[in-house]
Amino acid sequence: QDGLKRSLGDLRRQLAWVERLDVTLGPLAATAETAMRGPSEGHSASHNDAVDPENDFQREMSFYRQAQAAVLEALPRLHKLQVPTRRPDDYFAEMAKSDQQMQKIRQKLKSKQEAMEKTEKAKQLRALRKYGKKVQTEILQKRQKEKKSMLNAVKKYQKGLSDKLDFLDEGQTSSQGKKKGSGNQRVKKGPNAKRRYKNQKFGFGGKKKGSKWNTKDSFNDVSGFQAKVAHNKGPRKAGKKALNKRPGKRARQKMKSRAR
Repeated sequence: QDGLKRSLGDLRRQLAWVERLDVTLGPLAATAETAMRGPSEGHSASHNDAVDPENDFQREMSFYRQAQAAVLEALPRLHKLQVPTRRPDDYFAEMAKSDQQMQKIRQKLKSKQEAMEKTEKAKQLRALRKYGKKVQTEILQKRQKEKKSMLNAVKKYQKGLSDKLDFLDEGQTSSQGKKKGSGNQRVKKGPNAKRRYKNQKFGFGGKKKGSKWNTKDSFNDVSGFQAKVAHNKGPRKAGKKALNKRPGKRARQKMKSRAR
């Protein structure tokens, strides 16, 4: 204790309070009213209000009340000395860490976030694969079950235990339903583009039998009659037979004499 007092005497300096800003208070009562009143009234903790050092809650609350009472005592003294106690709106404080360090921290956080996103995507893909495998196994089991039931029905039919095969009837009905559905679709669709073009070009048909027969009017109409064509007197083109026909003896002699 003597050594502590000597050290305290060495450290103590005769300076103004505004340079020291020290507030010394004793232990306060356990009530909130005394903490709000502050130590100006001179209340101190009695023996009944002693704080149990083993009780964490009581100990922390005593620290809180003592700090609050010190603030309530120091603020009026600071206002009296015209010392500002609030931070101005345009206050600028330099960061404790440099911009390079903050950039490294930002990159690290970004890499952590990307890693978390990748792991989440991997979890989703694994879940989807599990679900797909589950569906696939269910479909395979269903097919195996249908195949087994079909084979049992065939065996019963072969042994004479049953007269008809149900799965064949179902297949026929389903195929007939498909055919009906396709026919209805065709009727709804109408003719295709090729059929529509031919109908536009050649018409929609009509009477075929007797369409080339002569009538009284066509028989009396002789406007298109040509005598030369009718009696084979007009110019004609040489056919294949006329071109391939070998000239006669007199024609060959004439050709020879002309060549000489």
